[in-house]
Amino acid sequence: MSDLLLVRHGETAWSVSGRHTGRTDVPLTAHGVEEAISLAPFFRDRHPALVLTSPLRRAAATAELAGLPGGVADPDLYEWDYGGYEGITTAEILRERPDWSLWTDGVPPGDAEHPGENAAQVGARADRVLARVADLLDADGGNVVLVAHAHLLRVLTARYLGLPPEAGRLFLLRTGTFSVLSREHGLPVVAGWNTSP
Repeated sequence: MSDLLLVRHGETAWSVSGRHTGRTDVPLTAHGVEEAISLAPFFRDRHPALVLTSPLRRAAATAELAGLPGGVADPDLYEWDYGGYEGITTAEILRERPDWSLWTDGVPPGDAEHPGENAAQVGARADRVLARVADLLDADGGNVVLVAHAHLLRVLTARYLGLPPEAGRLFLLRTGTFSVLSREHGLPVVAGWNTSP
């Protein structure tokens, strides 16, 4: 069985400030570029059968800088659509809604470009990605790399493990890190998590 390798994109100005960055196409900071380049040694001797990236440039740039050229943009790897909370920090939201949680409460609708999603909708996208790569992984056809965003990859991990999308809250994921999802005795496992080179 092949492994599913997850890469969270490098740092952006919005990730530093804690702003919810869903569909806004924010570029990597200089430090984010360094984080992405630092991933290259991890992938130097691995030759993935498939690299899928979010369509957003912070993910695509991270893939290129990490030595993963030729990534295929997959719209199901977009970050959680934060709707009316796009560009807003959790601290700002909590001033208005002290008990708010993205995982259980979702987001209010935003404009036409940011209609918003709940955990189940993000989970459905993650399930589609997992279904697309399942045959390749099961046939030991080579590792698959997904380069995307924190909340989406956390939900995808929960779904890979057979957990509900909301269980993604259990998996902290920092910028410029890689994680490994694998199988042991036929069961899905986390073989490495939130690793920096």
